[in-house]
Amino acid sequence: MSSVAVIDYGMGNLHSIGKALQHADPSVEVQISSTATAILQADRVVFPGVGAIRDCMQALNESGLAEVIRQVAKTKPLLGICLGMQALLTDSAENGHTEGLGVFSGHVVRFADALVDHNGMLLKVPHMGWNQVRQHPHPLWQDIAQDSRFYFVHSYYAQPDDASIVAATTEYPDPFACALAQDNVFAVQFHPEKSQTAGLQLLKNFLHWDG
Repeated sequence: MSSVAVIDYGMGNLHSIGKALQHADPSVEVQISSTATAILQADRVVFPGVGAIRDCMQALNESGLAEVIRQVAKTKPLLGICLGMQALLTDSAENGHTEGLGVFSGHVVRFADALVDHNGMLLKVPHMGWNQVRQHPHPLWQDIAQDSRFYFVHSYYAQPDDASIVAATTEYPDPFACALAQDNVFAVQFHPEKSQTAGLQLLKNFLHWDG
């Protein structure tokens, strides 16, 4: 039986992510863990997160899990979700300036104030709700229709230094990177565990991906 570890560092929808992973493939053993040994022994790892990145990085650094995630990123399939995606970049403009894990080279920036859509209507920040995702070729999009809708809640977004690692974009109102892929690491800004059929399919694809 293959296994997936969901990293527990005190920030993330751990119950809903664990439940969604189990639903996506009941044959996979799902562990929610804050223990380095259990995380490193799992076949795959999910790095979730909600809230402020300063608190996220403080929790990861104090627990030693920051180095565990960097090690996982070199050795096995890793899925970052929402704040977990942002923390994988070099740094973030949130909370003044916060150093990230540096798995992806790039920065996290805030949506501009007074955004307007193509009809001149004001767009709220945070970007919240369902939005279309424009996929770039990658195994984790298997059996997910192009421009499927996923659920977002965020005020900051990734700007990778290398455009070739962008695995999908979403418009708000201009296109931004909502998924990044590099070697055995895949990360998404949206919440697959809240994205119904398409989200569950992405989780299922991850549980069968060899990285």
